[in-house]
Amino acid sequence: MIGEFFLTCALILGGTCMRCSPFGRLSARFRGRDPVLLSFWLVPLTFILLPVPGLTQTRPALPQLTVDTTYTPPTGRTIAVPSGGDFQAALNVAQPGDVITLEAGATFRGPFRLPKKGGVGWITVRPSAPDSSLPPLGTRVSPSQAAAMPKIVVPAGAGGAIQTTPGAHHFRFIGLEIKPVTGSFVSNLVELGTGENSLDTLPNHIIFDRCYLHGDPVKGTRRGIAMNGASIAVIDSHLADFKEVGADSQAIAGWNGPGPFKIVNNYLEGAGENIMFGGADPRIPNLVPSDIEIRSNHVTKQLAWKIGDPGYAGAPWSIKNLFELKNARRVLVEGNLFEQNWAHAQAGFAILLKSVNQDGRAPWSVTEDVTFRYNLVRHTGSAMNISGTGDGNPGGKTKRVLIEHNVFDDVSGKKWGGDGRLFQLLAGTAAVVIDHNTAFQDGIMLVADGSPHTGFIYHNNIAPHNAYGVKGSGKGVGNATLAAYFPGAVFVRNVLVAGVASDYPADNFFPRSLDAVGFINRGGGDYRLASRSPYKNAATDGKDLGVDFEGLSAAMTRNARHHTEQISSEDHRQR
Repeated sequence: MIGEFFLTCALILGGTCMRCSPFGRLSARFRGRDPVLLSFWLVPLTFILLPVPGLTQTRPALPQLTVDTTYTPPTGRTIAVPSGGDFQAALNVAQPGDVITLEAGATFRGPFRLPKKGGVGWITVRPSAPDSSLPPLGTRVSPSQAAAMPKIVVPAGAGGAIQTTPGAHHFRFIGLEIKPVTGSFVSNLVELGTGENSLDTLPNHIIFDRCYLHGDPVKGTRRGIAMNGASIAVIDSHLADFKEVGADSQAIAGWNGPGPFKIVNNYLEGAGENIMFGGADPRIPNLVPSDIEIRSNHVTKQLAWKIGDPGYAGAPWSIKNLFELKNARRVLVEGNLFEQNWAHAQAGFAILLKSVNQDGRAPWSVTEDVTFRYNLVRHTGSAMNISGTGDGNPGGKTKRVLIEHNVFDDVSGKKWGGDGRLFQLLAGTAAVVIDHNTAFQDGIMLVADGSPHTGFIYHNNIAPHNAYGVKGSGKGVGNATLAAYFPGAVFVRNVLVAGVASDYPADNFFPRSLDAVGFINRGGGDYRLASRSPYKNAATDGKDLGVDFEGLSAAMTRNARHHTEQISSEDHRQR
């Protein structure tokens, strides 16, 4: 009985992934042995291993706060602003609960500044047209619906079309088109925050809902929304044509706001980093943008920006990546389509995660607790680059990153420039877990350099091995690299197509070709495993190797109305 009790404890503590857990491996090894003898092994090991954080806290924390984007109907008066009317005066007199209606299709020349109000009710700004002129809440808007939208424009040199005073709060913008005056270059089309140096003066509770924001198609615009505040959301919107030559540009970027942030069900187009957090030192001491939801977005670049493409339009906009974190905590990236990224001003990686004290004044900067799951990443020069630290300035270490149930398709240096790498880990990350991904890349599967990476887990993945598979700088393929750069790593139950078994740890799979994996229809893009596949139910958790495609499909079709409940339930399940 004693032995059975401790065996049960070991099984519970080992979790469902028995091959990944020290307790799981021990219980498997001693199964069937004398229970008293087993107890002598497990009792001390239980007390020794339980306090080790890496064994119990591998999974990153999910966002703890969320922006509630539930629509609150106005309870106050309606302030109608006709074409040629004074929108700023309406903003100044509006009180919480009021709605400001801007004449549909009319143009209002900014900049406009959001004032700070007493109370906590919402001030809604929307078109005078009926609700039927816009898609319903939870449905992404498109440029084809711009005719019914009031147009807020701003000339060059005037700052953002919409700006904030310190402490401005509770504004919801619905169904607006926001853009530069034709032929004007603007730095921040929407400028939330003015460089505040304390949390209590930040703008907060601001929502852009079914809005169309875009840069000038010829001159470009540096940034769509500078998201420097608290409780900011962009939902069901279309942000396009954010681009610049010789400098970074983003659809959305934030560096001086604590969060929470919600970016859900949008089309997001930017030449530099489509979405970025960090990249400049926060003015507020110890600030790390936190509790960030990025769900169900289409994140892409125009092929008209790609030098050498048949549709290239002739302007060499600076192209970098689709998503980058330099200073961020508790980030959930789920159900997004990331596509069309190539080598130009960077090496062609679509996704970058690293901890960067950008200008040397924010040594607390860190990227940690990042969950990247159920995304489709395709048509890119390389896939993911994860670095423990930035370039030179002292800062934190990138840690607790989970990459699971993602499809990486057409990761090709030949087509998109760069090296066609799937995963690249640099400079000593901690607790990175890569699990249940399905990938098709033409370069190295896993590249390593710099300091060793601790707490690394790589299992249940399907990818081509290609020439080098797992390769670290100065080390041989497979085991030699794992020993040098990933000491103590768990590397099991992976399909390494056309790899050599003797180069890798036991309990991995090496089919001779992609066809031998047994996809339902690889040529047609159906990467589910057919019933005949030898890798059905072969994962450490008893499921299919590679992606859970039902979960992927569900995540990519969720919208803003479901997200608060989803985070709550997932957080409960994972803890």
